[in-house]
Amino acid sequence: MSAYASYIVETFVTLVAVCTIAFVVLYGAKRLGMGKTSGAIQLIGQLPLDARRCIYLVKVGGQVLVVGVGEGGFTKLAELPESAFPPEAVAAGGGSPGRAFSDVLARALGRRSSNGDG
Repeated sequence: MSAYASYIVETFVTLVAVCTIAFVVLYGAKRLGMGKTSGAIQLIGQLPLDARRCIYLVKVGGQVLVVGVGEGGFTKLAELPESAFPPEAVAAGGGSPGRAFSDVLARALGRRSSNGDG
């Protein structure tokens, strides 16, 4: 086998080994529960605005914070009581699958939803 072919085979074997190790570590971390939420903080919803900006609804204790995240870091946009949100949105950590973030936020702020159902 030529030196070039040997180099290609060695590179491929190394790549497969690194990918296998990464998969095992990530799978093990998931099985151990790493990355799961715990405590008094719960993510209720999120709305991506573009590739670098997003708005999150975060429940902390009895309050729900509307947090903007962008290149400059985190910014608290509003603070609302948990009672302003539909119970299913807070309990399920994001509401029903068909409910849009904008509908949940509009309902919490007392406005009509964008699709006219609330």
